[in-house]
Order: sequence, then structure tokens, then C-alpha cells
Amino acid sequence: MSLFRKLFGSSISSSDEEKESQNNNFFPENNISVDERFIYNFKKNGGKFLYCENAQEVKDQFENILEENDWFESEVLCFDSKLFNLLDENKLTYTQPRNPIFLLSGCENLIAEEGSILFSSKQIKQLKPNELPTNIVVLATTSQILAMKSDGLSAIKKKYERDYPTNITAIKYFEKAKEEDFTQYGSSAKNLYLLLLEDL
Repeated sequence: MSLFRKLFGSSISSSDEEKESQNNNFFPENNISVDERFIYNFKKNGGKFLYCENAQEVKDQFENILEENDWFESEVLCFDSKLFNLLDENKLTYTQPRNPIFLLSGCENLIAEEGSILFSSKQIKQLKPNELPTNIVVLATTSQILAMKSDGLSAIKKKYERDYPTNITAIKYFEKAKEEDFTQYGSSAKNLYLLLLEDL
């Protein structure tokens, strides 16, 4: 299945989709690229994915998220000064927010094997996932998609040779479990939007 068919929906029948899904379960590494695997797992975890070809599309999609959730004139948690202009353009308050509606952040990497997003103290300071707002908007690039968490940790080590970040954590669950799921025990589900900018 092509990347864009997965992203934007497909017109293939459900029986064909089942066959393809079964094939992917047996031979996922042969049938699916790292990008596709991330998108599939991320969406399976309940994440909302928005593909952007350029910076203007990022701005447009961000405004769509604000409109969809009625977040205009809200307080926002954001530690990344490179994202402040996006907040300023939309008149959002981010200096010392008392009750932030959402977190706007970059990330370290996107992990394909589990559809998770890897953060560090560079993006979320020393806050634990359960201390972050329930709503999160993440801006990332396609070059940040890596196969496994170990690849993500290696990339962090290479990126920050001296000023090594702390609080490295992955957020994986983006909706409450529909039934009791022991794998989600102790994790807090987030309503997460990913703005994925094409940079390759």
C-alpha cells in the first residue's frame, strides 16, 4: 500500500485491506517502509496525523487545529522559541501560562516500531507526561522518523555531544483504552496532533 493511500485513506475493499494487514503482520519489515510503519502505528495508537509539504501548510493546518478545537485566545505551554512566531500569529498566550489548554512542541524523534514520539528536557523541561496538558500539538519532520527507540537514543547522543538532555521519554498512547489494557497501565493518554513537515 502506498504511503499516500495510507495517509489520505484508500478505496481498496476491506477484504483486500485485511489480506494486506495479515501479510504485514507476518512480514512487516519486507512490506512496509519505516515512514509507513510509523504512520500506521501512530494512527493505531489514536494519534491525529497531518502531512505538510511546506511551512505555509504547517501554519494552515495549525490554524485548522485551533479552529476545530476552539483554542483561539487560549493559554499554551511552549518551551521552544522557534515556535513562538506560530503562537504570536494566532494571538495565543505562552508566557507563564496558568492553565494551558495545550502544549506546542517539537520532539527528538518519531519511533516507527511503536508509533511513539520521543521527547527530552529540550522540549518538555522536567515535566512528566502526566504533568503535561492533555492536548498536545507536535511539529516534526519526516527526517526525524527512525525505526526503533534505540535509534532515537543514538540520534540524541549524536545530536547533543556535550549538552546531553535529561527526561528522555516516549509518549505512545493518544486515546483512552476502550477496554482494560495492561500495557497502558501508568501511562496518561494524550489528545495528540502531529504536524509532519516533509524535509527529505
